[in-house]
Amino acid sequence: MNSSDPHRTRRYDSATIARYYWRRPWTALWRALTIVWLLGGFALGLLSDRWLGRSVANQSRRAVQIRKILTRLGPTFIKVGQALSTRPDLIRPDFLEELIKLQDQLPPFSNEVAYRIIERELGRTPDEVYSFISDQPVAAASLGQVYQARLYSGEEVAVKVQRPNLLPLLSRDLFLMRWAAGWIGPFLPLNLGHELTLIVDEFGSKLFEEIDYMNEGRNAEKFAANFQNDPRVKVPAIYWRYCSAQVLTMEWINGFKLTDTAQVSQAGLNTDTLIEAGVTAGLRQLLEFGFFHADPHPGNLFAMPDGRMAFIDFGMMDQLDMTTKETLVDAVVHLINQDYANLADDFVKLGFLTPDIDLMPIVPALEAVFQDAIGSSVGSFNFKSITDKFSELMYEYPFRVPAKFALIIRSLVTQEGLALSLNPDFKIVEIAYPYVARRLLTAETTSLRRRLIEVLFKDGRFQWQRLENLLMIARSDEKFDLVPTAGLGLQFLLSAEGQYIRRLILLALTEDNRLHTEEVQRLWLLVKEDFQPNRLLDVAWDALTDYSRERAAALVPAAVGSLAMAFQPASDGVG
Repeated sequence: MNSSDPHRTRRYDSATIARYYWRRPWTALWRALTIVWLLGGFALGLLSDRWLGRSVANQSRRAVQIRKILTRLGPTFIKVGQALSTRPDLIRPDFLEELIKLQDQLPPFSNEVAYRIIERELGRTPDEVYSFISDQPVAAASLGQVYQARLYSGEEVAVKVQRPNLLPLLSRDLFLMRWAAGWIGPFLPLNLGHELTLIVDEFGSKLFEEIDYMNEGRNAEKFAANFQNDPRVKVPAIYWRYCSAQVLTMEWINGFKLTDTAQVSQAGLNTDTLIEAGVTAGLRQLLEFGFFHADPHPGNLFAMPDGRMAFIDFGMMDQLDMTTKETLVDAVVHLINQDYANLADDFVKLGFLTPDIDLMPIVPALEAVFQDAIGSSVGSFNFKSITDKFSELMYEYPFRVPAKFALIIRSLVTQEGLALSLNPDFKIVEIAYPYVARRLLTAETTSLRRRLIEVLFKDGRFQWQRLENLLMIARSDEKFDLVPTAGLGLQFLLSAEGQYIRRLILLALTEDNRLHTEEVQRLWLLVKEDFQPNRLLDVAWDALTDYSRERAAALVPAAVGSLAMAFQPASDGVG
């Protein structure tokens, strides 16, 4: 394999691509002229609108125009449009609405070409691999197309075939984009031009991962493993024997798009149950697993007749590290607490603000954005409104959206839009808040327990109302069982780790020189139906048993040390 030829490797390497095209400038020249002609014409149109005072009147027309230009320029630019639709720091609000509509819709390439790719990649003709394959693709997108087929062993499968010559096209476009970014970046404001070449590189890396179907298959299996205990989520199985870098054979999903409300209704499915499954799955991806589906557009999410939600197309995925996950939970906690100073610090840790930024003027701006969103009515909160408000904030303050969070924002806004198409009255917070409350209350890890303490204690004082709110929110889910949670809490309180919280609770019960019996009574009235005497005894016994084991385990090293000392020879005092 020639490592100097970017068309022979599936890993994005900007330096190798640049060397290749700088030695062959003529291969990129015509493409560069086409791009300049189309995008230059669009830029001149914007300038003429400004000179003639028609910018406002032509806003919607220009937004439609740029969407059509990107579609005409092909796969790379369609993907750029989709990526930009999640970048309120790069694109003004009136253009975002139109770019969100980009849906990878392209005419299919010929069956003859597709069949040749299958034969080349799998070493057998389609007839030798599949007992049946559809005459025409059932779906065509910017990077590939999908056929319905059947294996000789009887399984119904979807066969995804990549478009021909895709790698050279993407490499050439990325080379031109990166070259242009290097020239344009320094002339743009900080939040627009910051590390523009790095943004292109991040985009290129994800695009190269997306066209490696073996990587997509591995992603699908990892995603399935994360949700193996969730009966509401379906992930298609991968048939590795019939897969390659350009052909992917996976289980056929008998379902219909979530946006097809007529079929959802005809199947007798509960839309609220579907929404809950999708939103909870999205939250688990971000806050539990850190491995999330970054492209959940309507074509990638299906409702199945049995009520499950099926995820497909795992080409564009991303992974959050533990620090980022924990900081996200911190941000949620600080948002719940309306602690905007610490929320600003979270934005620094997450990369939305640089460490040298003066946060003093930014804290009131954050408060204005979020207070308006969640202050008067928690139910009115939605990610789309937050995104729109941030798009205004980012032109006043030096915010930027890290590439990783552009994917997260895209994922959240798209999932919320899908939920709204099923139920126009849907409020994402009605599912998100109970989920976060349950996660904090169960607090199965040390980091989550620390965050629960942050919620319940402010300036060393116990926040009775917050605990009451958390319990009420968590219990809004009928399936939430408070007794196991109480058991976990009791085990934690009895442990060595819980010594500090035991002291805080005792102080809370007697703070202000009075016994807080009214608050305790309110909490008891809230939860007493869940606590039957026999279940309470079981929980207490389990907690005490674990506590005894812990104490016994702590005693063992001490006992061993004492025995060792007893049998040690007496010192003769000689050094």
